[in-house]
Amino acid sequence: MKKKRPLRRFLFWLIALPILLVLLLQLYFFLQIGWWTRFDPNSTSFMRHQLSILQEKNPKAELKHQWVPYNRISNHLKRAIIASEDANFSGHEGVDWEALQKAYEKNQKKGRVVAGGSTITQQLAKNLFLSGERSYLRKGQEVIITYMLEFWMDKERIFEIYLNSVEWGVGVFGAEAAARHYYGISAAALNPYQAARLAVMLPNPRFYDVNRGSGYLARRTDLILRRMNSAALP
Repeated sequence: MKKKRPLRRFLFWLIALPILLVLLLQLYFFLQIGWWTRFDPNSTSFMRHQLSILQEKNPKAELKHQWVPYNRISNHLKRAIIASEDANFSGHEGVDWEALQKAYEKNQKKGRVVAGGSTITQQLAKNLFLSGERSYLRKGQEVIITYMLEFWMDKERIFEIYLNSVEWGVGVFGAEAAARHYYGISAAALNPYQAARLAVMLPNPRFYDVNRGSGYLARRTDLILRRMNSAALP
């Protein structure tokens, strides 16, 4: 009997320790998001990862990034992003389950993860804490963080952080840096066309940064321009 007790104790901790570590990680995410309700993030996990990649080639490389308040970002850009990325942003609770179902069906047909069905809140969750890896485990963590964001923050704050941290090109992050990188103006000064074009770049910004004459980019920009006026801002 005495020999069995150490074995049972070992098996208990073999199971309990990973669970405890996962719970502590979730607590860290939860408290960090609560902190960001009042204080702006200096960087995100995704930004730090991209900087490390750039610095492998150039140790002096820096990101282009400048935080600006929500009211100093053009409403044209806000409407364009909602129209392009997440039409139901103002109405859903963080996850668009119908979009996720469609993405799952597409992935099943392809035999691999090729679509995510992510909302703006989900994209922010991924950028803040996670890697760019595509897997169902990472997607599950993304959903948990998404609901944490929606618990702590209103839609405007979620959108403000998203607009200031999303990638817009090679080493370019946030609306202010993007507006200056592509047009030499502030994010507040973007006109409807410029805003729509920036919004369309978001799914693949590094590609469009070096392929600005893309025909798809031009066609999609025209489509988003027509949809923008119906986009509801938070």
